[in-house]
Amino acid sequence: MSPHTLYVAAAYAITAVALAGLIGWVLLDQRARAKELAELEASGVRRRSDKAGKQRAGKP
Repeated sequence: MSPHTLYVAAAYAITAVALAGLIGWVLLDQRARAKELAELEASGVRRRSDKAGKQRAGKP
């Protein structure tokens, strides 16, 4: 195994670790945002785009 092969293998390994970290970060952040959204909706805050929710609340 030449030094060049070791360099390329290390570059791929570092890239794989970085990508795995970014994917994990995105998944954890998605879970946190979904939890925050659920808490807001449970407390009565509704989305502006939720027209069905406004009609259910008795607002036109």
